[in-house]
Amino acid sequence: MGSPEKNENKGFFAAMTSGFSMFGSAMSRSVNGLLAYEGVEVINPDGGKEDAEEEAQRGRWKDEERDSYWKMMQKYIGSDITSMVTLPVIIFEPMTMLQKMAELMEYSYLLDQADECEDPYLRLVYASSWAISVYFAYQRTWKPFNPILGETYEMANHGGISFLSEQVSHHPPMSAGHAENEHFTYDVTSKLKTKLLGNSVDVYPVGRTRVTLKKDGVVLDLVPPLTKVHNLIFGRTWVDSPGEMVMTNITTGDKVVLYFQPCGWFGSGRYEVDGYVYSADEEPKIMMTGKWNEKISYQPCDAEGEPLPGTELKEVWHVADVPKNDKFQYTHFAHKINSFDTAPSKLLASDSRLRPDRYALEQGDLSKAGSEKHSLEERQRAEKRTRETKGQTFTPRWFDLTDEITSTPWGDIEIYQYNGKYSEHRDAAASSSGGASSDVDLKSIEFNPWQYGNVSTE
Repeated sequence: MGSPEKNENKGFFAAMTSGFSMFGSAMSRSVNGLLAYEGVEVINPDGGKEDAEEEAQRGRWKDEERDSYWKMMQKYIGSDITSMVTLPVIIFEPMTMLQKMAELMEYSYLLDQADECEDPYLRLVYASSWAISVYFAYQRTWKPFNPILGETYEMANHGGISFLSEQVSHHPPMSAGHAENEHFTYDVTSKLKTKLLGNSVDVYPVGRTRVTLKKDGVVLDLVPPLTKVHNLIFGRTWVDSPGEMVMTNITTGDKVVLYFQPCGWFGSGRYEVDGYVYSADEEPKIMMTGKWNEKISYQPCDAEGEPLPGTELKEVWHVADVPKNDKFQYTHFAHKINSFDTAPSKLLASDSRLRPDRYALEQGDLSKAGSEKHSLEERQRAEKRTRETKGQTFTPRWFDLTDEITSTPWGDIEIYQYNGKYSEHRDAAASSSGGASSDVDLKSIEFNPWQYGNVSTE
C-alpha cells in the first residue's frame, strides 16, 4: 500500500477531507414517496440513484411485515426509539448490547502494545487502531437485544482479560462496563440515543470511554463518530459511521483525529479512515490511513502532514479471518462471546448468555424467541411496578453512580464507575470452592437478573 495521493498544493489532509463533499451526493440516491409511502428513503451503497426503487424491494422483511411496520414506525419519525418500539425478533441477532460492548476486546493486544510502547505518538497509533478495529463487527445489520435492568455479561479466558458489563438503568437505557488485564483498564458508561429518520436511523454514541495504560499511568479518552443505519425496512440494511473519531491522551494532551469517510456513489469512500496523530501543540507527527473493514497503516510525517522521506507505510492492524456464510455475519470472536467457554465457572444468573430469548434465537426458533422476549419484558414491567408500589429504587450491584457528568457532542451523561465488588465476589466464590472447577452445567442456570440489583426504600 503506497502513500495516499494528495490534492495539488493542498497536502494529504486536504485530499483526505475532500471526500466529505460526496456525502450529499450519496444521500441524493433516496426515493421519496416510493410505492406511495411518504418519506421513504432507500439507498443502495453499491449503486447510483437510478436503482433505489429496485433496492427497495430487497431486504429481510416479508411484504406484509414490511408494510405493517412502516405504518407503525411513521409516527416515531424524529424520535429517539432506543427503547420506545417493540420490534420483531426477525431483525435481532442472538446477542445483547452488553455482549456487544465486549467486542472491543477482540484486538485487545493492541492496547497491550500501546502500554509497552515508549514512543508517545506510536502509542496513540496502537490505541486508536484498537478503537477502529471494532467497526468491522459493528457493520452487522442485526439488532442486539436490549438488556434487562440488572442484567450482566462477563467474559473470562480471553487474553488474560476480565470483562464485566451491567445494565445500570432502564429509562434511559444505560450500560456500564469494565475490563482489565496486566496492561490496561477499560471503563465505559454508555447511553445510546437514536433518531428515526424514516427508513434510516442515526445512532449517537452518548457515553464516556476511558483506557488507562498501567505502565506509565497514561489515561486515554475516546469520542467515536455517530453511526447511520440505512434501509431499516425497505431495501437491504447497511451501516455507515461517517465523521470524526478523537482519542486524546488526557495525561499529555497528545491526540489522534481520524475521519471516517461517508459512503459515496457506487461505494466510493466507504470504509475509508484517514487522519493524524498530533502532539499537544497540534503538530502532526504520524499519519494514519486504511479501511476499517480491512486494515490500518501508519507513517511518520512532517509538520505539513507529508510523509517523511525515507519512511514507508507500516501495517498496524488487519481484520482476522471470519467464518464464511455465517447467518448473523458473526466473527469468530462474536461466537466466542456467546460461548460458555468464555464464561467463569461461577456464572451469575443475570448473565446475557442465559437469556431464553437469546438462546432460542441462536437455536433458530424464532417463535419461541419472540414469546420469551415478550415474557422478559412483561416481567421487567411487573418488577418496576412492584418497586414503585413499595417506594423502592433500583441501584446496580457492580457499578456505582458518581457525581461526575461528562459532556459529549450529543448530550451529557452521568458516569458510573466499577466498584470492585465483583472481584471480591469472584475471589470469595473461588475460595469457597477450594479452587476446584465447578461441575454445574452453566446452560442449566435459570436467567434471573432481578436477584442481583440493590433495592432500597426512598
